[in-house]
Amino acid sequence: MTNGFKFELFDKEGIEAIHQTTLKVLADPGIRISHDYARKILRENGCDVNEGTRVVKFPEEIVKKAIETAPSSFNVYGRDEKNTVSLTSDGKKVNWINFGIGTKMANYRGPNDYYIRDSTLQDLANIAKVADWASNISYLCSPVSAIDLAGEPVSRTMHEVMTLVQNTSKHLLLDPEADKVPYYFELNKAFYGGDEEEALRKPLFTLGGCPTSPLELDYVICEMVLQATKFGMPMMVLSMAMSAASSPVYLAGTLVTHNAEVLAGVVLTQLLKPGHPTFYGSSTTSFDIKGGTAPVGSPELGVISAGVAKLAQYYGLPCVVAGS
Repeated sequence: MTNGFKFELFDKEGIEAIHQTTLKVLADPGIRISHDYARKILRENGCDVNEGTRVVKFPEEIVKKAIETAPSSFNVYGRDEKNTVSLTSDGKKVNWINFGIGTKMANYRGPNDYYIRDSTLQDLANIAKVADWASNISYLCSPVSAIDLAGEPVSRTMHEVMTLVQNTSKHLLLDPEADKVPYYFELNKAFYGGDEEEALRKPLFTLGGCPTSPLELDYVICEMVLQATKFGMPMMVLSMAMSAASSPVYLAGTLVTHNAEVLAGVVLTQLLKPGHPTFYGSSTTSFDIKGGTAPVGSPELGVISAGVAKLAQYYGLPCVVAGS
């Protein structure tokens, strides 16, 4: 894969300033953790937990140990061996994935002639087939949701996972539901002929979750971390902070908010299972006040993503960042 171009957003002093400010935020005011068992684990490992407010304060040494424990490189496995991808944290290799997860499709009818509609399960299958063919896509993020299944008496996410598996042999970054992870693992295990150890060693799926900005790990992401560590699937902690809405208007402040949220997820993951493969993730951008949207094609997102990638390299964590 091409590495594109290099954009150095920070010098050494700048990245250290973001890091030190993040440590202060993690220590006070801390992060709200809306999951009883996650708070229990954090308290038992030395964090200051207020059960009334559900706010957890993270001592610097706990954050440092988690960063050191998290692997700086690992593989994500495809069903076809040629589609196994090596992820590193040193910036020397760039892998490309599609953007996700959407709910709309554009049907093109000609120059300046298209219409927008809800995405369907068939769209998911079609996109997966194209991504499987495309050599520039390293692994596949679940691209769209099957809106045609919304409200139906079926598990939408299970149908989506089965559709993806049937149409690509590349590794899958899922749009998961925590209570369905045991079933995802059964699919993983079936591929290896029922060999549970092999399925744990070579997971075909990555799970992901997003903190609730500003400064909260809600029940869903905490439960996803628990399931990822239990079933051996890499965990992506991906902040979607919005500068001027759910994080500070200044981009440096947004990076601190983002960094604190992601590192809190990394700490929880590593406390549950030291050495578990963990992504540092970002779809953080600025808030478009006029349009009421979070534009992922904005210049601000590009600057934030460059900063996030530099932070991930500083910590020695493989990362996923948004782009367009």
